Amino acid sequence: MSKATEKRIYLTRHAEAEHNVSEDYTIRDARLTARGRQQAAALNEATKDTIQAVADLLVTSGLRRTLSTTVVGFPILRKRLEAEGKPVVVLPQLQEVNDLPCDTGSDRDVLEADPEYEGIDLSTLVPRWNSKQGFYAATEEAIRARARWVRRWLRARPERRIVVVSHGDFLRYLTKGENTHEPWANVEVREFTFAPDEADDGEGEAWLEPVKRVVQEGEPEPTSSEQTRSS
Repeated sequence: MSKATEKRIYLTRHAEAEHNVSEDYTIRDARLTARGRQQAAALNEATKDTIQAVADLLVTSGLRRTLSTTVVGFPILRKRLEAEGKPVVVLPQLQEVNDLPCDTGSDRDVLEADPEYEGIDLSTLVPRWNSKQGFYAATEEAIRARARWVRRWLRARPERRIVVVSHGDFLRYLTKGENTHEPWANVEVREFTFAPDEADDGEGEAWLEPVKRVVQEGEPEPTSSEQTRSS
C-alpha cells in the first residue's frame, strides 16, 4: 500500500449540467447539457494517454451529471479497470452539498433504468442516500464531516492513483474544509496528494494539498451555492 503522501488524487468537477446554465434549481438531479457532453468527450481526449492510462481506481458521485461525466469522460479508464476486476465505485458521500432539487440524486431504481448507466454497480445508493438528512444534511457541520469522511476513505484505499468525479461546492469542502467559492471549472481536473501521512495526522483531517491542474475543458459555471448567493 502506498504512503498517503505518495498518492495522487485526481479531483474532477462534472461537465456542464442543465442547472448551470438555466439557473433553474428545481430541475431534479440535473442532466448534462449537449455542451456538457462535448466537454466530457474532450476530457476523454485530453486524459486518455495520461491519467486514464495510469489511474488505479475510478470513483464518482451518484448524481446523473457526475455519472454521465464518468461514462463519457473516462471510458478508457473504466474499461481497463473493469477488465482488471475493479468496477467504477459510486460513492454517495461525494454528492453535492445543497438540498435543492438540482443537487438531489435520483433513487437507485430510476438510475438503473437508464441505459447510459448500464453495467455500473449502483448498489451503494441505498434508500435515503438522497434524503439530504442526517449524514447527508445540507448543514455546515454535516458537510464538513462528510468531506472529512471522504478524505479519510481516499487515504485508506490501497490504490496509489485515484480519479474522483464530484461537484464544485463539495470539492471546495473536500480540499479547503469550507465553501471558499473558489472557481472550479466544468470538467476541470486537479491533482492532489495528502499533506500528512496518517501516523502524523493528529487531528485525523486527512488534508489534501494541491500538486497541479491537469486539464480544464469548460468554464467556471456557478454552482447552486453561488447562484443562490447572488440572487
